[in-house]
Amino acid sequence: MKFLLFISVGVVHLFSLNSGKAIYKNDISQRTFQEVKEEIAHYGDVAKAIINLAVYGIARNRSYERLALLVDTVGPRPSGSKSLEKAIQIMYQNLQEDGLENVHLEPVKIPHWERGEESAVMLEPRIHKIAILGLGSSIGTPPEGITAEVLVVTSFEELQRRAPEARGKIVVYNQPYVSYSKTVQYRVQGAVEAAKVGALASLIRSVASFSIYSPHTGIQEYQDGVPKIPTACITVEDAEMMSRMASRGNRIVIQLKMAAKNYPDADSFNTVAEIIGSKYPEQVVLVSGHLDSWDVGQGAMDDGGGAFISWEALSLIKDLGLRPKRTLRLVLWTAEEQGGIGGFQYYQLHKANISNYSLVMESDQGTFLPSGLQFTGSEKARAIMEEVMSLLQPVNITQVFRAGEGTDINFWIQAGVPGASLLDDLYKYFSFHHSHGDTMTVMDPKQMNVAAAVWAVVSYVIADMEEMLPRS
Repeated sequence: MKFLLFISVGVVHLFSLNSGKAIYKNDISQRTFQEVKEEIAHYGDVAKAIINLAVYGIARNRSYERLALLVDTVGPRPSGSKSLEKAIQIMYQNLQEDGLENVHLEPVKIPHWERGEESAVMLEPRIHKIAILGLGSSIGTPPEGITAEVLVVTSFEELQRRAPEARGKIVVYNQPYVSYSKTVQYRVQGAVEAAKVGALASLIRSVASFSIYSPHTGIQEYQDGVPKIPTACITVEDAEMMSRMASRGNRIVIQLKMAAKNYPDADSFNTVAEIIGSKYPEQVVLVSGHLDSWDVGQGAMDDGGGAFISWEALSLIKDLGLRPKRTLRLVLWTAEEQGGIGGFQYYQLHKANISNYSLVMESDQGTFLPSGLQFTGSEKARAIMEEVMSLLQPVNITQVFRAGEGTDINFWIQAGVPGASLLDDLYKYFSFHHSHGDTMTVMDPKQMNVAAAVWAVVSYVIADMEEMLPRS
């Protein structure tokens, strides 16, 4: 996942009584907030039914078991790979067999990169094999590798101060972990900044909240006009060790070999399924997660869990015989890890209907026990979301936080559509994120049950209310 924050400013917006559509003018509201609160309160029994089915009933552990079957069968699903396309075809069949409506695939062109064989060995001041994971879209080294002295820095500012020392060297970044959103810039931009000062390659301390000698991969971006150099992530432990060595005056030499290669864009699909709305079928509440992953681990947490609780939300609603007024649309994105490629192409295809989107939701920060819901939208919409979340009192998850976001839905949020995401245990999430440790062992079926219940209640109630969420 790519972690970005978008915070909107609440602006006056008023409801329309006569249609499900939003009104964007300064008319006098025809509905009081008290009337809206009473409408939401009437969903109490429906919310309890969804919770009971997901957490205690026959659907208990279903999302976990469905996910385990897919990731054990297919494994990791990197952009452009045969395993991703196999997963898409399996999901296309699964959604049809689940009885969902309008199940279809929407074509997307996506990047195709493969890491190939890779290794790094410290030759001086002692022999030490360094665990690495090449970063997405990185070029490879020459077959004989790159052998060079190391310059260790802790920030881009230090790199600039020591720019004359960097030429012809391998830059190692040992930046401290502050938060993912602040620290990820080193992974994304590290190669470009090192290349600007003449470095031959860059090795970046993994952007992780915790490490047991585990490298964490992810996307990086080259810049036009700047030489492309090979780049990989290393473990927190090795970055800190080399920083200590450098502080003692030791000369550090590394041999880096990477067979990474970029291929022409590949054909892929966003996977779509719906429960068609009974009264306003043209209006949409979108629930989503991404089906692709990196090529290490199983992609169970990032973002198999998010994709499968989104599927589970529609399954729970269908199993209870519910049909909301608006269409509930499930989208399983492709190539999110490459910067939301599937999400962007979906936005381009559907943005002409932007006025019909009441809420866009993406789960891509784990499906552990949620702390609550992150939300971006007008203050009136936030007040409505707070009332909706109060329906989840039976599972004690009622808080609404700021900054709802998701790589694939941010296009909609920036254009003014309200957006929501699950707030989860981010310390745990970024301990396993983009690493070999992202497997089913990280997942907890009971926590997935609760996450699915939250997702289903919120999406159903917003889709079934008489009015769309008011916008900024």
